[in-house]
Amino acid sequence: MNDEGLSRLLSYGLFAAIDGHFARLMVRLNGEVRPELALAAAMVSRYTREGHICLDLREVAGKPLANHPEALICPELAHWVKQLSNSRVTGRPGEYRPLILDSGPRIYLYRYWQYQHRLAEAVKARLAGPPGGHLDGALKDRLERLFPAPPTGEIDWQKVAAFAAACRNFSVISGGPGTGKTTTVAKILALLQEQAGSPYLRIALAAPTGKAAARLQEAIKAAKTQLPCPEPVRQAIPETASTIHRLLGAIQGSPYFRHHADNPLPVEAVVIDEASMVDLALMSKLFQALRPQARVILLGDKDQLASVEAGAVLGDICETGEKSFLSEEFGRAIEAVCGCRLDQSLLADTPAKTPKDCVIQLQKSYRFADAGGIGVLSQKVRDRDPDGAMAVLGSEDYPAVTWNELASGTLLAEAARSRLLDGYRSYFEVVARMRSHPGGNPTARLQEVFDLFLQFRILCAVREGLCGVAALNDLVERLFEKERGFPQAGRWYAGRPVLIGRNDYSLHLFNGDVGIFLPSAAGGAAGRVFFPGVDGGFRSFHPLRLPEHETVFAMTVHKSQGSEFDHVMLVLPDRDSPVLTRELLYTGITRARESVSLWGPESLFRKAIGRSTQRMSGLADELWRIADRPQR
Repeated sequence: MNDEGLSRLLSYGLFAAIDGHFARLMVRLNGEVRPELALAAAMVSRYTREGHICLDLREVAGKPLANHPEALICPELAHWVKQLSNSRVTGRPGEYRPLILDSGPRIYLYRYWQYQHRLAEAVKARLAGPPGGHLDGALKDRLERLFPAPPTGEIDWQKVAAFAAACRNFSVISGGPGTGKTTTVAKILALLQEQAGSPYLRIALAAPTGKAAARLQEAIKAAKTQLPCPEPVRQAIPETASTIHRLLGAIQGSPYFRHHADNPLPVEAVVIDEASMVDLALMSKLFQALRPQARVILLGDKDQLASVEAGAVLGDICETGEKSFLSEEFGRAIEAVCGCRLDQSLLADTPAKTPKDCVIQLQKSYRFADAGGIGVLSQKVRDRDPDGAMAVLGSEDYPAVTWNELASGTLLAEAARSRLLDGYRSYFEVVARMRSHPGGNPTARLQEVFDLFLQFRILCAVREGLCGVAALNDLVERLFEKERGFPQAGRWYAGRPVLIGRNDYSLHLFNGDVGIFLPSAAGGAAGRVFFPGVDGGFRSFHPLRLPEHETVFAMTVHKSQGSEFDHVMLVLPDRDSPVLTRELLYTGITRARESVSLWGPESLFRKAIGRSTQRMSGLADELWRIADRPQR
């Protein structure tokens, strides 16, 4: 393939300009034209932008290049691997080359292979290292005090998770909404501090977004007051959380942080909430910034959407095959210390100190009763059961979940008019009262506004189109201006909610933070945008000071991660899209606490349930292959 052939390949709209530039650079550095190299370079650049860690050659070799007008067939696997292996710009793992080809065979941009490798090495080092705690009578007594035996005699998976976290330097606690992840981790922190004694451990609490950090902080602060532990231990449990970027010390305008391998964080343990939202690069940098003996506890829901940036780290770590087994050795330890016997079907004859024993899935949802509509529907979606999901949505036994068929997105404005008005009516009414009757306790009144706004939210699968975020936000504004007479005085009207889209560390405003514009008490056009503070109060900013932002009556399901609303209206697009996946539906449905209504074509809903998010990665293979298979 000469430069003309490469230009023709890149002209079909399958690749962005940056992919073409990278492919040409690789061909030039290689010193000779290799069509297989040019294609692989362009594809790995594109796939990385789309959230993959690498290009898995097994998935594309010998197949037509999607949407290529001339039905270009990718090279056969053996030939492609040979040509890449013989190029000057491709190296094996451990070599310093622009492209890395592993035994998968998968091809990586060097920095992404490095992120993956360093993260895998850090996890395995913690698995191979000495245990973080001692399997003694004191640990058993503390667990019994913190986790009293359930009256039903069923397995207390929260207790099992606490045991895993107490005796290992790396653990993952996965579970759906309402399974008690943060309550469990508060008890784990008490357990760790009791084990350590004075001086107590220095523990950091963090999450990928400011919103998630605030929720973690609030949950830990509330939970620690109820813990049955000595007061000094309770006081030693931290209750201040930050974003991971802030914890690591983000350097503005740079991808680097102040804390790294040569300047590690001064902590003995770190808890990361909403770990499913953390991309590979950030998770790798976090582990590199920790001392080798520092304990790591990841909290998250492995069934939720993966991170927006490249990688699906939590999913890769939890990827144990079709079923998650614990080792028999760990099962015996659980029985001895936790007092509960695991069914043999949950155990496997695997080596100890594998990722298997560090990943605990919480089973019981305390928010959604087993017979509750939201819990049952989310389970059907997670199980890839479209018939079962539609049966739940059509059943009178589950009034909390409803289905609204939309044959065309053009009908949404009329079909959903009453639902939208009902959803935000109380919110706009209290905003109107604040304008007409200023005074009173400002903090209490602001809290009422935010509480009402959190009662209802429109979640969209896509940003653009008739059923996208932009259209729905515009629709809500027009409906309330027309139907309720609320004035839309320009862009900044009373009650306009905004979503921050970019971190601003100087203002302590972060991607995902939600604020509400309210006019000043003195009247006139002046006003401020208010944001909840970490101390229970509120901070306000002039609109012109805000970083990148947008109106947020409607938001994407991706942006809603880490949030909860009383009632959710989940809107599917009027045509198929690759973003419509089982994980997106599951995440959107489980944002609701009390009810969820789904709007869209049934055919797309069914198709989405059968489609899973696919992120090409070698992290799971590197963790499991090296941990489970003997090395030669």
